[in-house]
Amino acid sequence: MANIVHVKGTGTIGEPLIGLFDNNSEAFGIDEITFHKRTPLLDERGKVSDLIRRGASLAVDEDRWAEFEAMGITPKFKADEAIDRASVVIDCTPAGNTNKERYYEQSLEPLGFLAQGSEFGFGKPYARGINDSALVQGEDRFIHIVSCNTHNISSLVKTLAMDLDGTSHLVDGRFLCMRRANDISQDGSFVPSPTVGIHDDERFGTHHARDAHHLFSTLGYDLPVWSSSIKIPTQYMHSIWFSLTLDRDMTRDEAIDRLQANTRVALTYKKSANQVFSFGRDHGFYGRILSQTVIPIETLAVRNGNELVGFCFTPQDGNALLSSLTATLWYLHPGGFEERIDVVRPYLFQEL
Repeated sequence: MANIVHVKGTGTIGEPLIGLFDNNSEAFGIDEITFHKRTPLLDERGKVSDLIRRGASLAVDEDRWAEFEAMGITPKFKADEAIDRASVVIDCTPAGNTNKERYYEQSLEPLGFLAQGSEFGFGKPYARGINDSALVQGEDRFIHIVSCNTHNISSLVKTLAMDLDGTSHLVDGRFLCMRRANDISQDGSFVPSPTVGIHDDERFGTHHARDAHHLFSTLGYDLPVWSSSIKIPTQYMHSIWFSLTLDRDMTRDEAIDRLQANTRVALTYKKSANQVFSFGRDHGFYGRILSQTVIPIETLAVRNGNELVGFCFTPQDGNALLSSLTATLWYLHPGGFEERIDVVRPYLFQEL
């Protein structure tokens, strides 16, 4: 049977994901890429036309078909048809849980369904390099790709607070997520001044730590983590202040050695988001590097012998793109797929 990947949504994750599959379909063993666009918009006609030109096929809601044709774009599939004929469906909209209940649970043909960061509860939480061993073939038909900040937090914990054998030394993990107001592709939701978030979870603070906890719980951990968030008036990228208190001492040199040994972590001497963002624009895929986190090495400090403190940047959805790709290949090639990812390894930087 043909390997068909269907992406629902063409926003900040959907569009580069479609491009990622289009550009590397042969290496990934993918025969066809389809994508769903909900609303026919003139200012997005160029984007849709280019995705089609590059090889992807457009699916639309039946009641919008004529509107797309009037705009000069002829769809190839109806929305429900594209879902039913797909091997893997990747929902990149903020309505993944709604779509699961409305469409996906009734569609028996696809091997699996993925939803992105905001869709907590969609399925088993997943981040590449964190809980790969927790995925079970034939059981995990619905997977929740955790948010980019949750990827970042989880990578910090696994790299700095856990040994290679899985032993956790984390006593307390605290994270302040300084979130960009919106993406450079978006006009709405910008904030004119720093705007603080609320602690709506008694145990975890915000959903970032909660989601990291649930991610590690698939491996049997019960992590003591807490997060806060503040939205700041920038469009570049998220940044995080972190504090990891361990049950053992760790020198700064040992911490740096751990970071350098992790291929998912990028180190840098850059200290501003615009410099890191610019590097991604110039050297990344669709402007994104695929590393889990970017740590300005000079900000890393050790307090009282056992508390690791520092800052890091969250790549612009790049980590979620890599996890979405990995989960898709896990469905399509259960016998092994790691060598297929080699084509995107140039975007996993270890130094910026």
